[in-house]
Amino acid sequence: MSTKISSSFIKQFEADVHLAYQQMGSKLKDTVRYKNSVQGSSTVFQKVGKGVASQKARHGLVPVMNVDYSPVECELQDYYAGDWVDALDELKIGHDERRVIAGSGAYALGRKTDELIIEALSKTGAANDVGNYTAVLNKETILSAFAKLNESNVPDDGQRFAVVGPMQWNALLSIEEFSSSDYAGDNAPFLKGTESRKWLGINWIMHTGLPLNAGKRECFIYHKTAVGHASGQDVKTDISWHGDHAAHFVNNMMSQGTCLIDETGVVRIKCKEAA
Repeated sequence: MSTKISSSFIKQFEADVHLAYQQMGSKLKDTVRYKNSVQGSSTVFQKVGKGVASQKARHGLVPVMNVDYSPVECELQDYYAGDWVDALDELKIGHDERRVIAGSGAYALGRKTDELIIEALSKTGAANDVGNYTAVLNKETILSAFAKLNESNVPDDGQRFAVVGPMQWNALLSIEEFSSSDYAGDNAPFLKGTESRKWLGINWIMHTGLPLNAGKRECFIYHKTAVGHASGQDVKTDISWHGDHAAHFVNNMMSQGTCLIDETGVVRIKCKEAA
């Protein structure tokens, strides 16, 4: 890589980062509401209340539902993931350093995206908790969470998701209805780079970034519309030469934010990390 980088090289590098981010970076981005190209430091997601159907008199006016629209603000923050590429090191490297750095930056930004989404899920109230920290994840706890979603009239429209840790995934595999293809569906096709399965009409995902404190794990079942993710600047890359370092600095950046829109659409599962 010379000290003068062509614009076509930078564009190709940015395309590599963007592709890697979309394919491998975030596991949860497609499981929540998404708003792109946000102008300004924040945006608003609408929380829509439930309407009520009523009768009307003959030739009378159709009654208005007066559905409540509650705006939920989502603030955006800037995040960066950069690294140095030494000019002389490139002479000794036998692989494509551009793709290595692109993939590393994409993974870092993807982890931050998932971290923000999990942080929003964690804001749900205690009234939406099931299970306890003294027992590992089991079928009874899962069915309690499933019932809580149904009691809250959360739509069963294929957009319910569950995210669990590696140990909880192993516990699920010990449940015949989850592990057997006679009960569970195929892996969710849009969830790439992670373990996923469909059971009880819920898309189950394994994730390593869920809250864990002193052996106490938190998992979540939620509806896609319950959490919002906004992007003001999608993944962008800047490459610059620094003569004092004799190296290029590759900087990946994005502006994103998340918010909890409707906590009734999120159930927190509290469980013990391991037996």
